[in-house]
Amino acid sequence: MPSCSPDCCLFQAVEIVKVWSEDGAGKVVEIPADMTARDVCQLLVYKSHCVDDNAWTLVEHHPTLGLERCLEDHELVVQVQASMSSDSKFLFRKNYAKYEFFRNPLNFFPEQMVAWCQESDGTIPQSQLLQNFLNSSSCPEIQGYLHVKEPGRKSWKKMYMFLRRSGLYFSTKGTSKEPRHLQLLSDLDDSNIFTIITGRKLHNAPTDYQFSIKPSKGRGDCKELKMLCAEDEQSRTCWMTAFRLLKYGLVLYKSYTVPQQRKTNLSHFSTPVRSVSENSLVAMDFSGRTGRVIDNPVEAQSAALEEGQTWRKRSQRMNVLGSPSPLHPSSLSTVIHRTQVWFHGRIMREEAHKMIIQQGQVDGLFLLRDSQSNPKAFVLTMCHHQKIKHFQILPCEEDGQVFFSLDDGATKFTDLIHLVEFYQLNRGVLPCKLKHPCTAVAL
Repeated sequence: MPSCSPDCCLFQAVEIVKVWSEDGAGKVVEIPADMTARDVCQLLVYKSHCVDDNAWTLVEHHPTLGLERCLEDHELVVQVQASMSSDSKFLFRKNYAKYEFFRNPLNFFPEQMVAWCQESDGTIPQSQLLQNFLNSSSCPEIQGYLHVKEPGRKSWKKMYMFLRRSGLYFSTKGTSKEPRHLQLLSDLDDSNIFTIITGRKLHNAPTDYQFSIKPSKGRGDCKELKMLCAEDEQSRTCWMTAFRLLKYGLVLYKSYTVPQQRKTNLSHFSTPVRSVSENSLVAMDFSGRTGRVIDNPVEAQSAALEEGQTWRKRSQRMNVLGSPSPLHPSSLSTVIHRTQVWFHGRIMREEAHKMIIQQGQVDGLFLLRDSQSNPKAFVLTMCHHQKIKHFQILPCEEDGQVFFSLDDGATKFTDLIHLVEFYQLNRGVLPCKLKHPCTAVAL
């Protein structure tokens, strides 16, 4: 048998994948069969000239079934595409909550929903919760009530469920854990967990917090789906996060940690961007020859207010020097925010809600939009404790100049960029600092 030439050995089959952005535009990319979702995201980040902050994801979207899920970073895109139906597609989207459970695990796993096998005697502390999910020899278990859609019917049945490494079970007798009362609803290895995006009315669901388990190999139809419904957002997030952890374990942790190491080792290749992490930003005093960290919170608040006043004075000086007045329609300060990734124009309140939910309901996720009720005002939409809140930004005039404020004029800014930068550094009247801009990239 003739030996394979070096050129032949280097040849690798290439597949065609089409990815869609939020604005409906698509991009065709050629990728090798062994390319992961994370690799494809990095390729799209490079081609689209956007910042790679490890929050980009590929979303497996099934419009007919009304389902979608974020691909795990390690999944092979070509394999996933092979199991998708003809009307399904990949979306390119941010998901800041992808690995948030590694940073704040206690927010994701309510104590009453977590149980352990009998050999642990229930003595495992919450601080070791994630370690036990990642350790394949330990036996964590999620328990609680879920509504399950009965096959072939529109009705839902409330049952006590148990999620283990071996699968999702329901009890045929109340909350009993006895093996004879447990029945397997779905395994983990050959299934994926999806969010239902069609709304509760279509399926006559008892709450808004629906999700579904779908076989990963078959292209699937409604008969193969396991439709589930939780009582609230926190419990739905708990079930779905535990499903991912129990299925993939340490692979998820590696996907979470490797980009951090890569960013450190290859920092000279990265575009420098200012960090707005709450942990990395501190109040500073630069009034002397050298800067110092302000530790006293009262002094920090005073410095923050003074900085706000400094921005205003800076703008006034620019007006004196002959820059256009902010009252003039063509003034830069009235339109410059439209260049920012966090500004989304005249979108409706419902669309703002949808974007925040899609990009992960983490603290500090935000966007700005035009106000529907006041044509001269704007609205800050942000997430805190998995709840979406809205704050109106009103224009106010002082000495012939227009400023913007969201605290009834107590803190004023010459434009929305200054306002956002201030609240990225200072919480002020907001429930938390602004951290993550809700972004819609055009491919």
